[in-house]
Amino acid sequence: MSAYLKHFGLNAAPFSKEIEDHELWLPPSKKLLVDELVEAVEERASVCLTGDPGVGKTSVLRALRHRLPQAGFRLTYTHNSTLGRRDFYRQICLVLGISAPANAGCVFRAVTTYVEDLGRERIHPVFLLDEAHLLQQAMLEHLHVLLNYEWDRRALLSVILVGLPELRDRLQLRRNRSLYSRLHYRLNIDAHTPGDTADYLQYRLRRAGVQTDVFTSDAVAMLHESALGSLRDIDRVATAALKAACRRKRKLVERDTIEGLLAAAHDE
Repeated sequence: MSAYLKHFGLNAAPFSKEIEDHELWLPPSKKLLVDELVEAVEERASVCLTGDPGVGKTSVLRALRHRLPQAGFRLTYTHNSTLGRRDFYRQICLVLGISAPANAGCVFRAVTTYVEDLGRERIHPVFLLDEAHLLQQAMLEHLHVLLNYEWDRRALLSVILVGLPELRDRLQLRRNRSLYSRLHYRLNIDAHTPGDTADYLQYRLRRAGVQTDVFTSDAVAMLHESALGSLRDIDRVATAALKAACRRKRKLVERDTIEGLLAAAHDE
């Protein structure tokens, strides 16, 4: 066990990314987002979900995965969005576990056949396309075709495009309106508030076995400000702060510890 874990009486690394879906921390604002995503999928609608780096987009998707009953839905997640059209659909085939023909038209047909087959089984597939702001323009111009079944009469597939705020800017371009018009839910994840950061630190520390406050209020405020509400940065700096406090034989992480870490990072 690491020295800082023993020092603070922790039974596990509190800010590890290895956490089960049902144990994810979500503030009230993100719980409402998950509710909207569940509603969208139950309505067989498609979604555009945007937010700055580190604000919890993937956590929201994982919470969605936990909420949806496996019997009626089939979620497929991919995050390699930089591929050309043929290779993109080949990647989808590989994730789905179906054979991927070499011909571009055939590989697209393989995906749509999979969707139609699930429809006959009363299972609704959902494609989660992460890092969608990196999608090639040719893919943005073609994705609406993937949503078109039986003369655009049946909603057999939901697509959830997830990315940075520039994704919405790209979708609003005239050339992409065929896709954008089909994304009936357009959601944005806001940055965490200072109160969210304090609750998050407390939740993760309690989960790791510590029931008392470890970060002082001043340290929490500085940590939040430096991370700009990004959980990914909060995890990184909070872990470094616990280790620094351990080396100084302190039982609390105070403002000067955070200041020292930020100053050292600035000098690098």
